[in-house]
Amino acid sequence: MADHWYYAVGSNRVGPMPLAELVRLLPTVGGPNALVYGPSTNGQWAPAGQVAEIGAAMAPAGGQSLAPRGPMSAGAAALAPVAGAPAGRQSQEVDFEVFGSEMQYVVCTLDPGETVMGEPGGMMFMSAGIDMKTVFGDPNKEKSGFFDKLKTAGKRLLTGESMFMSTFTNIAGRREEVGFAAPYPGKILVLDLAELGGEIICQKDSFLCAAKGTNIGIAFQKKIGVGLFGGEGFIMQRLQGDGRACVHAGGTLLQRDLQYGETLRIDTGCIVAMLPTVKYDIQFVGGFKNTLFGGEGLFFANLTGPGRIWLQSLPFSRLAGRVLANSHGGKDEGSVLGGLGRMLGGDNS
Repeated sequence: MADHWYYAVGSNRVGPMPLAELVRLLPTVGGPNALVYGPSTNGQWAPAGQVAEIGAAMAPAGGQSLAPRGPMSAGAAALAPVAGAPAGRQSQEVDFEVFGSEMQYVVCTLDPGETVMGEPGGMMFMSAGIDMKTVFGDPNKEKSGFFDKLKTAGKRLLTGESMFMSTFTNIAGRREEVGFAAPYPGKILVLDLAELGGEIICQKDSFLCAAKGTNIGIAFQKKIGVGLFGGEGFIMQRLQGDGRACVHAGGTLLQRDLQYGETLRIDTGCIVAMLPTVKYDIQFVGGFKNTLFGGEGLFFANLTGPGRIWLQSLPFSRLAGRVLANSHGGKDEGSVLGGLGRMLGGDNS
């Protein structure tokens, strides 16, 4: 029992196994970012890179850890580095700084030759040494053929985004800046993909900008129920790489680390992003009154650990719904009795 270790794959745990076997398997299941459980993790799941025994077991005689820096998922690791990326990295190292409180913007500071990718229409300002281009397809694969570009553009179209993407390159001999603004009140979240295992799943309209080398793809929901009733449809965005990327959330952000087997029930529109180890499912609200008059819809989203999740307090759909309701002379509070409530409450002037 003293040498029983486990590692997490999605919402499932694999084990028990001795420490030596765990160390042998780690490079194939996430490296130092893989969640593990063992005698010295104090009853909690922890990243392998933070466990002393694993670090010692992976270190050679010289004492330098065998664990790779900035571990990535298998999909992210397969991506080729882009021009301008530092040695051993896939993405360029762009500096991001967020400003503001409720209506935020992010400033990207680019060294000579560096490029940041952004959603069309998201740019707020750029300094004189920035060259802007509108790219059809994947900006990371400028020499790809037409059909490859069409395939990439089609994927972006499936997520509700434009078929084009804007790139901003520093062509001057000094550092230059480009700023991106949030599309509605909320927070901008800067994600270091290298520290998060190289991959993030996020809502399909949340992407704002990223360092060149970041792959912006799609993630399909395999369960029909999740796709139909999960609030995000069958398709979400998948960000892969080892650079930084910015996503936007409405209202205030909540970040939470779910332990193995821990489940959180969430309003379907409040999900911003999650690690791919988190299991996403739906659950019927239940109860006649809850269903008809609760105002929370028919389904909850169930997120089950291990893994990190980010939630938003004000989804854009909820904000737009309140604005629309008030534009008709009142608000219905999400209930089928909304119109009757306005008449009884004297809200119809």
